[in-house]
Amino acid sequence: MTMWVTVLAACVLAYLTKLAGFIVPASWLEGPRISRITRLLPAALLAGLIVTQTLGGTEGRLVFDARLAAVAAATVLLLLRANFLIVVFGAAAVAALFRYAGWS
Repeated sequence: MTMWVTVLAACVLAYLTKLAGFIVPASWLEGPRISRITRLLPAALLAGLIVTQTLGGTEGRLVFDARLAAVAAATVLLLLRANFLIVVFGAAAVAALFRYAGWS
């Protein structure tokens, strides 16, 4: 029962957060400082998510495994201007090879 309460609370919180984006007056977001923050915030959140999912382990420990090698391979492929599907499949192949080699 507690899990469902948590899921429903998360749904309500997500809905209210999205609703707040429509309710906030545009004049609050017009300043140069606020506009700079709102432009950079998605990139910062995405970077934090990538680092957390790549290096996060159980109990908050840092883990260096095949995920890190896959992100490194994806970074190299993106720097080489590879197609998005090539990046995804290349990173998946690198992760699979590292896991097959026992570095999981």
